[in-house]
Amino acid sequence: MKTYRSLSEIQSDLFSNKITCVGLTNSYIERINSSKHLNSFLEVFESSALEKANAVDEKVKNKTAGKLAGMVIALKDNLCYKNHKLSASSKILQGFESLYSATVVERLLAEDAIIIGRCNCDEFAMGSSNENSAFGNVLNPLNIKCVPGGSSGGSAAAVAADLCLAALGTDTGGSIRQPASFCGVVGLKPTYGRVSRYGAIAYASSFDQIGPLTKNIEDAALIMEVMAGKDEYDSTVSSKPVPAYSKKLSKNIPKIRIAYLKDCIESPGLDPEIKARITDIINKLKTSGHTVDAVDFPYLDYLVPTYYVLTTAEASSNLARYDGITYGYRSKNASDLESVYKKSRSEGFGAEVKRRIMLGTFVLSSGYYDAYYSKAQSVRRLLKNKTTEILNNYDFILLPTTPGTAFEFGQKSADPIAMYLEDIFTVQANITGLPAISLPMGKHSNGLPFGVQIIAKSFAESELLCFSKQLMDSF
Repeated sequence: MKTYRSLSEIQSDLFSNKITCVGLTNSYIERINSSKHLNSFLEVFESSALEKANAVDEKVKNKTAGKLAGMVIALKDNLCYKNHKLSASSKILQGFESLYSATVVERLLAEDAIIIGRCNCDEFAMGSSNENSAFGNVLNPLNIKCVPGGSSGGSAAAVAADLCLAALGTDTGGSIRQPASFCGVVGLKPTYGRVSRYGAIAYASSFDQIGPLTKNIEDAALIMEVMAGKDEYDSTVSSKPVPAYSKKLSKNIPKIRIAYLKDCIESPGLDPEIKARITDIINKLKTSGHTVDAVDFPYLDYLVPTYYVLTTAEASSNLARYDGITYGYRSKNASDLESVYKKSRSEGFGAEVKRRIMLGTFVLSSGYYDAYYSKAQSVRRLLKNKTTEILNNYDFILLPTTPGTAFEFGQKSADPIAMYLEDIFTVQANITGLPAISLPMGKHSNGLPFGVQIIAKSFAESELLCFSKQLMDSF
């Protein structure tokens, strides 16, 4: 079966009886089986996927199929799917089977998406390279010596390798956009509160968002249209109406005002070729009649420290439940209550997760709370105010997604600080709760792709997607 690049292509063949959902699903299963070396899938849901595909084929015959009919989609291994396993790529949840489905999963299934399997990721979504999974590294399909990015590396690699049409990831500090940049796909992080987090295993609850990884803007818009909106199971979700994102992509947008962060473009850590590409895009936007201005953002060096103080504090709290008694793995070497806690968590969690739990526990501890956690919350407000100030005068902020292209395995894993700095351009959107997207608009001389990132105003996904499509079509 041919390789499809969009849902519209699939549905054109599906509705003209050239293909069936069962045949399409089988072709993806065959590709996954022939690409096991990438380690992007932890499990293929072959039985349930084919059962769903058969049901969708019947709906196609009866002309009652949902808007996602023919979309074969994968889930990051931290999203619940009823009667299916998930582990957050951690030994502490190995063998766990979910009793319910995440809201986003329910909504995808209701529109006849076919869920093909669960994708490998950094353990509990903590990482920027997918080297922290308890079940091995995911390989970048564009260069298997390189990381796919993280934490949604398995999802990005699966889309890039044509093992599914689209995938869901979660983004706490860039975990959708950074692997999207490294693998050359589209990655969207919605506004905080636009998409329900119910059924997503929490890392840092005030940062986490679920979003799509796709080959194009149209599919990202359609998935968002289906997933977004009020949910009685998540009190942090906005009740704002959900626009028909996919219907608004074709409209002509007026000349717009774009800011680019001078501090990001002039950062000494930014790859010169990425800087040149961003500069080229800026110049072409100006030539097209848009207003593009350099703005100061003097807080670049505060982004990563603020992010890691706050997210590790929330992780320390969220992961306390995995104790060998309430949830998760229980050590066979435990002999009393204290050793159950100590040994279960020590054996069940990987090194990076333990590092972040300890850091978070430290910043929340008596005597350090005000010095670290409270101060980081104050800085978060400062960063939010400054970013809002910029967006009060401009429609979008343009910046790189990552400082460089995908790096080789082991290159940064021994240095946590170097790894954490991989998030320097992506954490701003999570700290401020704003929507952001990574677009595959760059190709480095080393042969690897890189992304261009756009941040928009709160709940301006419609405008963000429309402008993104214009950029992708024009450049």
